[in-house]
Amino acid sequence: MDNPNVREILEKQVLNVAKAVEDKLDDDISALDRLDVDDLEALRERRLQQMKKMSEKRSRWIALGHGEYSEIPSEKDFFTVVKASDRVVCHFYRENWPCKVMDKHLAILAKRHIETCFIKIHAEKSPFLAERLKIAVLPTLALIKKTKVEDYVVGFDELGGTDEFSTEELEERLAKAQVIIFEGESSAHHVQPRRSVRQKESTNSSDSE
Repeated sequence: MDNPNVREILEKQVLNVAKAVEDKLDDDISALDRLDVDDLEALRERRLQQMKKMSEKRSRWIALGHGEYSEIPSEKDFFTVVKASDRVVCHFYRENWPCKVMDKHLAILAKRHIETCFIKIHAEKSPFLAERLKIAVLPTLALIKKTKVEDYVVGFDELGGTDEFSTEELEERLAKAQVIIFEGESSAHHVQPRRSVRQKESTNSSDSE
């Protein structure tokens, strides 16, 4: 940074950014100053309505079992849950260590993302679903939006290929598929394309719907 020309350019850029922020604040303050009592009351009423709608949503989500990570006892229950909730993360599992690792993270995320229903179902006790969704590798997460399986997380390959991945890494992956609402830096505007479940980890092929 010894070059005076470079320093001068950087200083100008910083000043320009600061000026732009200041101008934006001035505009916002001016807009507030122009509001009359009726405008303020309308804003307040709109905000109250938004809060009411969100409260109603939260109550409905809780009534549907959101906020908890629970096991679905039968395939019939799977369809009931999927029809009732717009966003569902379903863990197809068996009793092994990798699936227990996934359980731990999903239990945390279920409480963190009440807008999504987090469930698990034993793959070997759900032959119809396992065949229909081509579940071949466990653990597999089926990411469901509006009754349709839009994406899958198969094993740990997308999570660093190890069972030491963090809850936040899984959270970001789910956010990229837009099955949870997340304001993280790298997930808000990147949509994960629909992917096949065909994997080489297993001798069986697998596919999406």
